Amino acid sequence: MSRPAPQPRRRSAAALAAVPLLVFTALCFGIPALAMLNGAFTAKDPTTGASHYTTANLSASLQGAYLTALAGSVKLAAVSAGAGAVLGLLLAQAVVTARFRALREAVLAASGVLADFGGVPLAFAFVATLGNAGVITQHLHLTENGWSLYSFWGLVITYRAALDGLRVQWREAAQNNGATAWQYWRYVALPVLAPSLLGGLVLLFGTAFAAYATAAAMVGSSVPLVTLQIADALSGNVLVGQANTALALSLDMVLVAGLVMVVYRPLQRRSARWLD
Repeated sequence: MSRPAPQPRRRSAAALAAVPLLVFTALCFGIPALAMLNGAFTAKDPTTGASHYTTANLSASLQGAYLTALAGSVKLAAVSAGAGAVLGLLLAQAVVTARFRALREAVLAASGVLADFGGVPLAFAFVATLGNAGVITQHLHLTENGWSLYSFWGLVITYRAALDGLRVQWREAAQNNGATAWQYWRYVALPVLAPSLLGGLVLLFGTAFAAYATAAAMVGSSVPLVTLQIADALSGNVLVGQANTALALSLDMVLVAGLVMVVYRPLQRRSARWLD
């Protein structure tokens, strides 16, 4: 017996309930996005003060120091995301297979807390431990060996699961058919985990790419990053009147973030289909 079709009144009520969310999204995201888009393609004549539309800002954002900063942010995000994905997989496997439930719960609780620990507090924590006068730096004499937290690789360390979905029966079936541990991971576990791993890698990339406060507090402008260039352009620290170029740089970041989400969404759906 087929179910009755939803009543039009229920559909109207459901659509009406979404209105506050749509209004909030339009005010908090839509208007700033339109303002950024308009500013990125707008230039002001220094003589007359008249504004006109142009692609000069976007072209400038992809040249010289701005292009170097954009490439630096992509490199930082890619390296830190790759390191985080590999180390995260190994640590997650160790926690999931641990016999002590308390260890697993402690790691999950710590992960939930530390996931929101960023910005200036995160920078201060690393400066206090791995900075020039940090506890670990002084104890291990890292400065004498060329270590510097205030560098590209220092930021990589600073910016640094789905294993529960693996069925125990899959491993047992592989073992019963004579598969080695390597064959199990190569032909069963990694193909199943691949969408989740790649999705996590993409999210790590996006998070590191958009980070600002931690980098600003640690390295200032010594490491070329696009977020730091935007701040300098808006404040006029380097050149005056570069606000629209900063908006063009922001548009570049939005396009990169859009590509990240385009890649992430299919991976998330495929992961949910395998692991649910």
